[in-house]
Amino acid sequence: MERDNKSTDATMEFLLLGFSELLCLRVLLFLIFLVVHLVTLAGNVMIFMAVVMEPSRPPMLFFLCQLSVIELCYTLVIVPKALFSLMVGGITISFLGCAAQMHLFVALGGAECFLLVAMSYDRYVAICQPLRYAAVMSEGFCLRLALACCLGAFAVALGLTVAVFRLPFCQSHRINHFFCDVSAVLYLACTQSYSPELPLLAACVLILLLPFLLILTSYVYIAAALLHVTSPVGRGKAFSTCISHLAITFLHYGCATFMYIRPKSSYSPARDKMVSLVYTSITPLLYPLIYSLRNKEIRGVLRKMLSRKKIAQLNQDTIRDVICVCGKFS
Repeated sequence: MERDNKSTDATMEFLLLGFSELLCLRVLLFLIFLVVHLVTLAGNVMIFMAVVMEPSRPPMLFFLCQLSVIELCYTLVIVPKALFSLMVGGITISFLGCAAQMHLFVALGGAECFLLVAMSYDRYVAICQPLRYAAVMSEGFCLRLALACCLGAFAVALGLTVAVFRLPFCQSHRINHFFCDVSAVLYLACTQSYSPELPLLAACVLILLLPFLLILTSYVYIAAALLHVTSPVGRGKAFSTCISHLAITFLHYGCATFMYIRPKSSYSPARDKMVSLVYTSITPLLYPLIYSLRNKEIRGVLRKMLSRKKIAQLNQDTIRDVICVCGKFS
C-alpha cells in the first residue's frame, strides 16, 4: 500500500470490497444474509410490539423493548448495504456516508453496552434489595436511565468518529470490509505511530471495559446475596432471571473485545470480516431467541399477544359467518 498522496478530503469516496473475493458463493451468502436479516427483524419487532401492547411494563420489559429497538436500528445500519454489496460486488460509499455509518454503528453498539449495565443493575436491585425494588426502579428512573445510555453512547461515538476521520488516508481507499468498521478504516491511516489508536482505546475503555466491570460488580453482589438464600429452589429461581442477561452479555462483549481491544498490527481483514459477520448478523438473531425462551415475562407477554390475535381472528370469523347467514335469509 502506498503512503503518499495523503488525503482527508470530504468529497472523496471509499470502496467497500465486501465479500468480492468469494464470487462463487455470492448468491448463497446473499440468501443466507437475507433470511437471517428478515428473521432478526421479525423477532425484534415481535418483542417490541408485545411489550408496547402490554399495559403494565416492569423495568426489565422496558429495557428489553429498548434493546429490541437498538437491535433493529443496528441491523438496518449494516445489513442492507452488505446485501447490496453481495448483489453487485464492491460498492462505493462517500466520506461522510462512511463516517455516518461508523458513528451509528459505534453509538448503537455502545448504547447496547450501557443498556446491559442498566439491566444488570435492575437484577441487582431485584435480588439484593427486593423490598426497595418498586421505589428504586420507578418508571421515571428507568426513562432517565435509558436516555442516559443513548446520549452517552452517541457522545462517545461522535468523539471517536471525528478523531478517526480527521486522520490522513493513503492513496488506496479500498476498505476490505462490508461496512465502515473502525479497525478497517484505521488500517488505511497514513501513520506508523500508535496515536491514531488512542481514540479507539479510549472508546473501548468507556464503552466496553467500564460497563463490563460494572456488570461484573453487580453479579458479584448478586452471587453473594444468593449464597445467603437457604432454599435451593429459591436460589435457582432468582438466578434463572439472570441467565438470559448473562448469555447476551457474554455474546456481546466476547465479540466486541476480540474485535477492538488489540493493536492495529494484528488486524486481519479476512478474520475480522468473519467475526463482524457473526457480530452484526448472528448475535442480533440470537437475542430475541434467548429472551423468548429464557425470560418468563417475555414468554407471558408473547402468549398474551398471540391469544389476542386468536380472539380477534375468531371475532372476524364470527362476524363473517353472521353476514353470510343474514345474506342467505335476505
